Amino acid sequence: MQVPIDAIISESKLTKYLLVFKPRNDKSQFLAQAGYTIENWQILKEAILQINRETEAIEDRTNEYGIFYNVYGELQGVNGINLSVVTIWLRRKSDNKFQFITLKPGDL
Repeated sequence: MQVPIDAIISESKLTKYLLVFKPRNDKSQFLAQAGYTIENWQILKEAILQINRETEAIEDRTNEYGIFYNVYGELQGVNGINLSVVTIWLRRKSDNKFQFITLKPGDL
């Protein structure tokens, strides 16, 4: 199964979470290795969506909110450095839409 092209990736998920330093579970420094910053969050969004076009989503678990999927792939960096990642998606039970939850370093 592919995550659909109209999947939801909120701006705040990128600009207030992934690309902002957090003392715990920080992802901003990981993404900075590939040149991603708050200033180019739109490019990160497109790179995440590109992984979905190339890779199948694997069902992971289900809870009261819906079904979670993992997509393993390579995030194309803006500086030429690519990162292995796992993107995590929720297929919402309420409306069947796919919503981006997070990404983390992944092993391909």
